Amino acid sequence: MGKLPIRAGLVFCLFLLSAIAFLDRTNISIAGPQISREFGLGNVRLGWVFSAFLVGYAASQVLAGWIAVRLGPRRALALAVLWWAVFTLGTALVSPTMHGALWTLIGVRFALGVGEAIMYPASNQFVAQWIPARERGRVNGVIFAGVGAGAGLTPPLLAAIIAGHGWRAAFWFSAAVGVIAGIAWFLIARDTPEQHPLVSPDELRTIRADAVEVHAVSASIPWNAILRSRTLLLLTFACFCFGYIAWIFLGWFYLYMAQARGVDLKASAVYTMFPFIAMTVFCLAGGVLGDWIASRHGLRAGRCGPGFFSLLAASGLLILGSRIGSAPMAAITLAASVGALYISQSSYWSVTADIAGQNAGVVSAVMNMGAQIGGAVTASLTPWIALRFGWTSSFLAAALLGVAGAIAWLGVDPETSLGDAAHTSRHTNVSIAQAR
Repeated sequence: MGKLPIRAGLVFCLFLLSAIAFLDRTNISIAGPQISREFGLGNVRLGWVFSAFLVGYAASQVLAGWIAVRLGPRRALALAVLWWAVFTLGTALVSPTMHGALWTLIGVRFALGVGEAIMYPASNQFVAQWIPARERGRVNGVIFAGVGAGAGLTPPLLAAIIAGHGWRAAFWFSAAVGVIAGIAWFLIARDTPEQHPLVSPDELRTIRADAVEVHAVSASIPWNAILRSRTLLLLTFACFCFGYIAWIFLGWFYLYMAQARGVDLKASAVYTMFPFIAMTVFCLAGGVLGDWIASRHGLRAGRCGPGFFSLLAASGLLILGSRIGSAPMAAITLAASVGALYISQSSYWSVTADIAGQNAGVVSAVMNMGAQIGGAVTASLTPWIALRFGWTSSFLAAALLGVAGAIAWLGVDPETSLGDAAHTSRHTNVSIAQAR
């Protein structure tokens, strides 16, 4: 049996960091009923607290991508995870008796979002440096399976902690896990395979030979080439639609099952696990599927095919699940919806690594800003629509966005790098100027 590649071990570490990131994101939705009662909120103002995280996350994406490129994934992620721990603990320290308690809670969650913005741009920077293009689909599938694992373990684990020790103890636990993980990542990881003492010459040749074979992307891509890229604009819009749907489950599904479906706290925690189990399984499957299709039918089919069909399937199942009368069947159908959605997760990040190379951290941050804006919108808009028109209408709105996102995938081109596009544009401009 051959020796496990070092990159495989580091990808598993990123899976764990991804899980911890979503433990820190979704813990507030599990503690939401207790926080709402203690602070005298309601679903709409609780939605402001949820949105604050996502606004901070979205607003910091480009800066986070720049930091990921400048510091490298090792230092960027280590510092980021410690930041998460500080502001996760800060959430527990806010008292309802303090002046401006709601706004303080919103500010703390905003700051947590700023720190978490680094997670996936830095991981994508790692993927671009460490992972051959033919492995990127399944590797991103593993990393983003951490979303389902972290968010899926959160409901039963934190519900048990909250039941025994109160909601603040859940945040103390999350903060402690973050401190341990940040230190461990810094000790284990390196920014490039050349820097890691345990990478063998054979593994290094495998990584670098494939990188040269697929794309030789320049070290610097002009901002105008990034911001004017049709592929990136369409990808960012599709990611907005993805984020809008995903955050219904990450932010509101627990309360939906409790309030709209009438299940108790314990049963709601169990049902809430279903979507996150589906996220984990289908995220892994989607990465493998994308690489398999790409190896047989080309990069565009392997990246865009899963993106297109997963959003369409997610939309259909979202409408169906919201209309089923049985709470268990609704939970299963809606879990299948978000599972279908996460088939495409690795495609988003693989495309940005494909087209951006060494600039993957920045380019993926621009794309991911779309997802976080979508999440911020749904965090506040979903309870408002549910209040005015019912939960079924909330799911219908999300489904319509899913269809629009699927259509956007049809225009995405993962086979043309941003460096090539910028070079072609410069060449065309010179030709026009000479013709004049």
